[in-house]
Amino acid sequence: MAEPGQRPVYACAEWEIDLVRRELRLMGDAVPLGGRAFEILAELAQAEGDLVTKNDLTERVWRGVFVEESALRVHIAAIRKAFGPDRDMLATEVGRGYRLLGGWQIRQTDAQLQSFASELRPSTNIPNASFDLIGRAAAIAHVWELISAYRVVSLVGPGGIGKTSLALQAARTPPAGFAADRLLVELASLPDPKLVCSAVAGMLGIKLEGEEISPGSIARAIGARPLLLILDNCEHVVDTVAQMVDTIVSRCPATSIVVTSREALRIDGEQVYRVPPLGVPPEPRLRPDGASAYSAVELFMTRAKALGSSFSPDEENLGAVAAICRRLDGIPLAIEFAAARAVMLSPAKIAALLDDRFKFLTTGRRTALPRQQTLRATLDWSYDLLPEAEARIVRQLGIFAGDFFLDGVIAVAGDGMGDVTDQLVNLVAKSLVLADIRGDNPSYRLLDTTRAYALEKLRARGEFPDAARRQARYYCGLFANAEADSEVKSQSEWLALYGRHIDNVRSSLDWAFAPGGDAQIGVALTAAAVPLWVQLSLLAECRERTELALSNLDDSAADAPRLRMQLSAARGWSLMYGVGRAREAGPAWAVTLQLAEQLGDRDYLLRSLWGLCIDQFNNGELRKALELAHRFGDVVAGSSNSVVDRMMADRLLATTLHYLGDQRLAHHHIDRTLSLLSDLTAKPQVILFRFDLRTSARYFQARILWLLGFADQALSVVERNVEEGRVSGHALTFCSVLGQGACHVAFLAGDLAAAERYCMMLIEHTERHPIRLWNVWARAFRGVVVARSGDLATGLSLLRKALALAGEAQFLPRFLLPLGELAGCLGEAGEVSQGLAVVDEALARCEARNELWYVAELWRIKGELLLHPGEYHSVAGAEQAFEKAFEVARGQGALFWELRTAISLARLWTSQSRPADARQVLDSVYGKFTEGFEIADLKRARAMMAQLSIS
Repeated sequence: MAEPGQRPVYACAEWEIDLVRRELRLMGDAVPLGGRAFEILAELAQAEGDLVTKNDLTERVWRGVFVEESALRVHIAAIRKAFGPDRDMLATEVGRGYRLLGGWQIRQTDAQLQSFASELRPSTNIPNASFDLIGRAAAIAHVWELISAYRVVSLVGPGGIGKTSLALQAARTPPAGFAADRLLVELASLPDPKLVCSAVAGMLGIKLEGEEISPGSIARAIGARPLLLILDNCEHVVDTVAQMVDTIVSRCPATSIVVTSREALRIDGEQVYRVPPLGVPPEPRLRPDGASAYSAVELFMTRAKALGSSFSPDEENLGAVAAICRRLDGIPLAIEFAAARAVMLSPAKIAALLDDRFKFLTTGRRTALPRQQTLRATLDWSYDLLPEAEARIVRQLGIFAGDFFLDGVIAVAGDGMGDVTDQLVNLVAKSLVLADIRGDNPSYRLLDTTRAYALEKLRARGEFPDAARRQARYYCGLFANAEADSEVKSQSEWLALYGRHIDNVRSSLDWAFAPGGDAQIGVALTAAAVPLWVQLSLLAECRERTELALSNLDDSAADAPRLRMQLSAARGWSLMYGVGRAREAGPAWAVTLQLAEQLGDRDYLLRSLWGLCIDQFNNGELRKALELAHRFGDVVAGSSNSVVDRMMADRLLATTLHYLGDQRLAHHHIDRTLSLLSDLTAKPQVILFRFDLRTSARYFQARILWLLGFADQALSVVERNVEEGRVSGHALTFCSVLGQGACHVAFLAGDLAAAERYCMMLIEHTERHPIRLWNVWARAFRGVVVARSGDLATGLSLLRKALALAGEAQFLPRFLLPLGELAGCLGEAGEVSQGLAVVDEALARCEARNELWYVAELWRIKGELLLHPGEYHSVAGAEQAFEKAFEVARGQGALFWELRTAISLARLWTSQSRPADARQVLDSVYGKFTEGFEIADLKRARAMMAQLSIS
């Protein structure tokens, strides 16, 4: 008979039931048996052949939990299966219970293995949750999937990411049928790795009398006990934990282990789960309900409310909360610190104070570990665990404001840093550096909070100036080939290589032009980085950076002329497309031209001629623009075999002729441009002429085809062009695709739904990419669409506001259509005199500038205005205006303007009881069309002709 509290081994022939190790063994080898089944077998063994009733078994094994008798039968069947040929040793007395047969003898265990506690430990010591875990439902489910498939699961991530919270919430919510004990061992407070085994043994209730506590003795004590063991905060004792975990899982078949640490254990069988940050809203502004859908925002709002904050969840506050969450990288602990400040400060004020986050974010939970009560303490914990070589690399990495490559780390680290690669790998493993190993060139980055901490340490150690200089020089070298690479790489490939460095370039330039920096390195880097601003369509930034560089350029330097040429061209581009009628753009291009001729640089010669040509468009000098387009063509014809250059020559001529009103010749040149498309590389050509030539040729083709009367072809080109523009990824090019082509053609086709759709795409696109001129134009165009859709008052208000915002930019060619429609809408609103003033001013402008492409429509609109009742009513004047519109349209080959004028004139003659004349003018124009019969104006003409035939 076993003594009370004793946990012996029962033996019968070759079988052993070990109550210490919780094992059933045959000839010394463990036989697999589930936890509940073993507890039933232990009760039967301790009864020493006596009957144990069903009620007693369920009460002892399930301890107060009601279970069906079928559950007991399942485990009895498992025991019999384990006994195999000796299954009859487990006897059933029907209706009563079970007994264990055979000559079972008690075999005393070694005193050193009498380690099991006198009473069974509770099945779990996981503390109850004091708050809801937000945004982790999917992660919890994934953790359980990993636990079911792997014996060791390590939850890894930087401090504050929520590893412990995730592990504990997963342990609190096991899946149905999970029967193992769930025990937590907290290791954060251990000052010495030698105490790890003692801490684990103590939590398990293991008392090893006279035996040293070791991984092996702990494994023997656990034995076959079904157990989920959670080892929390292991990074400072990771080597000891790794050895212990490896021993336990190799010897304890029913034990699974979850580890939380800032680095993995790196043992066989370990599955690492890198805990992700909470979801944060993207940079573009969302509606308030859109931002609230992100878990980081939800956490902030929930914690702030719980602490007594009462700010309104309006658009401004939610926008600030979204910015806070982005700045804090979605790290839950940092967001909770920020939310605690919402009791006293508005979200906008909190966001503004994040630059000094380590002094500001200091209000953690009083019950949290000391290292989690302030943001600085959280990072101090990780930093202080590093050897000095790795700590120095972390400081140097603080200089990077965004993604960086390994060669950048090596360049910034400088001489005497040893094996930087190994140190970087270690920092990735310790969750201080994030790695993106997709693609051929892996990249790395620091979380924003980690970077702020590292930068503070870098400055405190006096290492910042040298690191900043090395970084700026590195990026000068990196971007030296950026422009050449743009000609052989697709835009997505180019941006993957260079685009990710935009923030690093900015920080290097900020250092270079600041006191204590090096302005000449800044000038060189600005010139090298111009392709970056071009590809990303960052017009305002390009202008500001190049102007600063030009003002700091040392003209005595050997490379000063070339740098001035490059910077002047970039400044001219940014002024031309960012401001429009910028008076400084022309002089910037003139300097570029002069220096290109002086240096014999043919590429920049062509760029400057192109820039001067576009500048003349913008400033209303279309004849001078035509001269420059011909000069461009002459340079290309004399020296170039480049497909891009030849296409650009014809495209410039096509564009100029289109605005001059010669649609037939414009069509000839745009066809020549497009005929070379098959010879053009599939990669978008953006850098040379600052937009994607392949895509940009199409929207002018659509405009020209439309005016010539080829409506179906034009609509087909638009549809294809929109998709091309979207795929190209170049923001400025896509603006023109929508504004110059899609919106324009859809509106003229009378498809107001499509026009509205394209317009909203352009507004959203120009808010995502801050391209102000196109945003203003899109808002003016939206006013036109709203007015023509039936809401005249709202549309007029929107149109007037947008044109006022445009200022002098309304004199750009793209604003002619909104101005013409403004005149027409004013007439319909009863403001005929203002409408006539607008149209007369537009006509005078067009005549003075030879900007003739829209003149026919302006004359038609004037005729319609003169037909409104009131003091300006003049049938004769209207008829003269329509005749003038006809004359202009026919001279240009603009069949569409002829059609519109024919409809207006036919309506007038019908009102004068001249049906035959009305029918004749419609029929003469309608008969010239060969396609597009479903567009609104052709349908209108057809209906009028049918009505006139009846009358």
